[in-house]
Amino acid sequence: MEDKIKMRLTAAEMSTLWSQYLSDTLAVCVSSYFIEKVEDEEVRPIIEFTLDVAKGNITIMQELFKKENFPVPIGFTDQDVNPKAPKLFSDTFVLMFFRNMSILAMAASSAALGLVTRADIVDFHKRILNCAVKLQDLTRDLMLEQGTYIRPPYISIPDKVDFVKRDHFLAGFFGHKRAITSVEVTHLFLNIQTNMIGKALITGYAQIAQDQEVKGFLVRGMQIAQQHAELFSEILIKEDLPAPMSWDSAVTDSIIPVFSDKLIMFNVSSMIAAGIGNYGMAIAASPRRDIALKYASLIPEISLYAEAGAKIMIKHGWMEEPPQADDRDEIIQG
Repeated sequence: MEDKIKMRLTAAEMSTLWSQYLSDTLAVCVSSYFIEKVEDEEVRPIIEFTLDVAKGNITIMQELFKKENFPVPIGFTDQDVNPKAPKLFSDTFVLMFFRNMSILAMAASSAALGLVTRADIVDFHKRILNCAVKLQDLTRDLMLEQGTYIRPPYISIPDKVDFVKRDHFLAGFFGHKRAITSVEVTHLFLNIQTNMIGKALITGYAQIAQDQEVKGFLVRGMQIAQQHAELFSEILIKEDLPAPMSWDSAVTDSIIPVFSDKLIMFNVSSMIAAGIGNYGMAIAASPRRDIALKYASLIPEISLYAEAGAKIMIKHGWMEEPPQADDRDEIIQG
């Protein structure tokens, strides 16, 4: 039987390791800054946990890359963060930031575990998943304790089990619309919340960005996030359900650069990619046509925004190339 550790890395294993390395180097930079500025001593252990996990992941991946003669990605370094810069975000927002980070990490590691096969790579992604779950527990418990956790809306418990009897269940443009389902409520709430968190983060980034093109890109992102959150909030409000609050007050007035424009653009691009994925899942989970079409109509806008971000990163030489398949035509032509 072939030694599982000596098996070649598959494309999926290369891509998940490469992506994880960039994410963890970013996490080290961000956590190193937050730990310098945190004032709430209950939040500090959570930042320390995140920092320790990210550093541990990087060490494991560097050893894997070395064994495979795989070029170690550059990712982000001390050059991409200024820990001595003034405080940019409130501790409450930092807690929410790490909670959102844990959600993204759980999703990424779960997807990776469905694709990777080599035993050591499987174990590594299990480590990431377990740590992401623990980070989620730590942030949720503290936010509940401090009264800052925003719960999704409550709806009445059904009186009985029932089945859909008419295609009116799918309607949404003309005549009477049915009440939205619990699944639709959940996705609307999630997408309002992620847009509001994204807007606050991008607002802080826009204040400290140094390149004017990057600053303009971020301002556009703030506007898109606000517009999308308002569209989703309108649907909940029409159903007499509450919408999540804004996080605008979580950003200080500091304009001293904290993170490099390269790190900022990568972080925002990652959030855009996650947002497109969230909208796709929401379309699949929203049978009412008007809601599904609302999501579908917004995806082209954020896709074009993502493309604009990629062009800025390429222009400045900030976008690392992921592992690629061999170009046979180029090899043959020499």
